[in-house]
Amino acid sequence: MKERQLDRINVVNDLHKLSEEELPQLAQEIRELIIGTVYQTGGHLGSNLGVVELTLALEYLFDITRDMIVWDGSYQTYTHKILTGRKAQFNTLRQFEGLCGFGWKPESPHDPFNFGHVGTGLAAAFGVAVSDEKLGRKRRVIGIVGDGSMTSGVAYEALNNIGASKKDILVILNDNGFSIAPTVGALSNYLTELRTAPIFNEIKQEIHKVLTKLPLGTTVEHMMDSVRRGVKQAIFPNIFTAFGFEYYGPIDGHDLKLLMKVLRNVKERKGPILLHVITKKGMGHPDADRDPFGLHKPVDPAAAAKKTTFTQVATGESKVEPQGKPPASGPKSWTGAFSDALTDLARKDPRVVAITAAMPDGTGVMDFAKTFPERAFDVGISEQFAVAFAAGLAQAGMRPVCAIYSSFLQRAYDIIFQEACLNKLPVVFVMDRAGLAGEDGPTHHGNFDIAYFRTLPHTVCMSPKDAKELREMLELSFRLDQPVAIRIPREKVPEARLQSPPVELGKGEILARGRDGAILAYGIMTKYALKARELLRRDGLDIGVANARFAKPVDADLLGELVGSSPWVLAVEDHSHLGGFGGAVLEAASLRGLNASKIKLLGIPDRFIDHADRWKLLEILGLDEQGIRRACRLLAENPKLAGDALMQGADRSARMAEVP
Repeated sequence: MKERQLDRINVVNDLHKLSEEELPQLAQEIRELIIGTVYQTGGHLGSNLGVVELTLALEYLFDITRDMIVWDGSYQTYTHKILTGRKAQFNTLRQFEGLCGFGWKPESPHDPFNFGHVGTGLAAAFGVAVSDEKLGRKRRVIGIVGDGSMTSGVAYEALNNIGASKKDILVILNDNGFSIAPTVGALSNYLTELRTAPIFNEIKQEIHKVLTKLPLGTTVEHMMDSVRRGVKQAIFPNIFTAFGFEYYGPIDGHDLKLLMKVLRNVKERKGPILLHVITKKGMGHPDADRDPFGLHKPVDPAAAAKKTTFTQVATGESKVEPQGKPPASGPKSWTGAFSDALTDLARKDPRVVAITAAMPDGTGVMDFAKTFPERAFDVGISEQFAVAFAAGLAQAGMRPVCAIYSSFLQRAYDIIFQEACLNKLPVVFVMDRAGLAGEDGPTHHGNFDIAYFRTLPHTVCMSPKDAKELREMLELSFRLDQPVAIRIPREKVPEARLQSPPVELGKGEILARGRDGAILAYGIMTKYALKARELLRRDGLDIGVANARFAKPVDADLLGELVGSSPWVLAVEDHSHLGGFGGAVLEAASLRGLNASKIKLLGIPDRFIDHADRWKLLEILGLDEQGIRRACRLLAENPKLAGDALMQGADRSARMAEVP
């Protein structure tokens, strides 16, 4: 039996024990491990399959214990995890108390940053290089950025500063032609031209040979440096040389022999170097050519009915499509409900347009675009631009809807403040993945959107309990001449079982009255509050439930009724309890002169929450029906109980990996 090279990889730098001839076999074995694992745990499949050879080459030629490799999109570090002592734990990927799906400092000293989004890696790498120079540290700094990341403005800010600094930084442009969705914009066309122009590299190599052989003395060499760069720029100009980089490529990112040769050549070169590498997303998977978009999306383990190895897939023994889509049957997702409602409303109102930032499928804009392709805009990984663009549309009379993940929209906070709120423009923000986002962890949890929206003047903050309310909230948003923020979770939409009055600005509703206490729930937490009420009835407790609907403006009349008729009111949210819905309730009570001591808060603790299944996290944090039941029972026993005691249901979260 042929020896498995992967069995020889157990600790950091074990890779250096292998010969270069053994690396292709190792690459194949790593692909098999990644596919087999991701089909069980979920995760980013295509992007990780695309960088196996690149990761091997980098960690073979550089010393990972000394040199620093900064992955801008650290969702593609699965091979890096396997090579740096985490192979035995790889089957715990994205599971509770297991390996994170991104680069993660608590896991390994060889993960330099906790990154879950893209665009910032080059700036961070530049900061490391500058610090190294100041502190006299000798090592190579390598920043890896994808072509999708190059739709982010901060990436260009980094290139501008790196090029001007003349620091010794190696930037690798991993160009696979895909981001979350096909890379958009002029840069995509530009990179395509570079990829398809081999004469570019042939001419460049010849010119380099000529220039390096010119008989120039040291002094003259220094004087002629700018002339040499001018000649190069005139003969083979591109955007990267304009930024001050020595540009090499494009080269085949799956040709290990070529990768090794080129990396050795550029390894010791001084100044900013950019190596352009062409890779294929999903390389080694039979669907890499047929379904590159599907291969990019995170795999949903529910779609994999049984363990599927690379060998089985490749030979057709067990075919599992890596679509990352939920099962066709069952309740609709909140994302799907939003897309359906928006599409219906757009049929009635030609002013409605949808905007997303490189997440058309994850936010529902892709489905909207099937009906209204001219009214859907994917602006790439540019949340700031998306919001400013929406403000311009609104100023000119359109009704733009920005559908962006809650945690990603944080990047555009200043633009929300100035372009949207300061100008009081009717931009609708639909924040998907609000609350606990699940296995993607703290970089994706939407725990802070209420806090960063409700403090800004002119804003309205609301969250629906079901699909009917979501539609009515969108309708209301289009009637308001001000910014609106609607949060929806990463869940299935609960069935609407109760008759409710239409959504009215700043008005909540009482769903059930109770003599022993009241729960005031926000958004999806209404579902869990109603379930908790049924459990509490078995305990002999009669607890009322109200659906707040709005975090701004809070329904002070409803709040006054609850405080006046109940021994206590428990405000429940899947948001940080600092600055969130509960804080808004306390402020409203204070302004109205209500007895705020009756109001207790139940939310997400003031810490970053690790990755796990969303329902596991709700259980751990005491935010599922059992956790709410527990909090209500404690309050029924002692209505004056301190708020910290209610958070004891979240004790286990303190043992979860904390971000340093």
